[in-house]
Amino acid sequence: QVQLVESGGGLVQAGGSLRVSCAASGLTFSSYAMGWFRQAPGKEREFVAGISWTGSTTYYADSVKGRFTISRDNAKGTVYLQMNSLKPEDTAVYYCAGNYRGGSYGIRDDYDYWGQGTQVTDSS
Repeated sequence: QVQLVESGGGLVQAGGSLRVSCAASGLTFSSYAMGWFRQAPGKEREFVAGISWTGSTTYYADSVKGRFTISRDNAKGTVYLQMNSLKPEDTAVYYCAGNYRGGSYGIRDDYDYWGQGTQVTDSS
């Protein structure tokens, strides 16, 4: 059974930093490209960042470029999202997702598995 479990969300002030993690099990993690998406109240789920299965290539939404960093540790089966200089508009539930089939990092339907999400909230 494939599981993606996010952790590390919480309250953070504007300008602060937070790192969220996603631990994968039940799959060959190194064969999957991984992505982070987020969904704010009343809005659609949107792409945040993606990383290739080797970790050599990364992709970011324009809204987070220069502030967020995606990384992965294939030995631990975990993908991370380091978020710096957080803004109120970054408040959302953050989801990780696994992509085995390829396609576009930014398209939700190209991902095979999803986690349950972790909440990140601006406390300002």
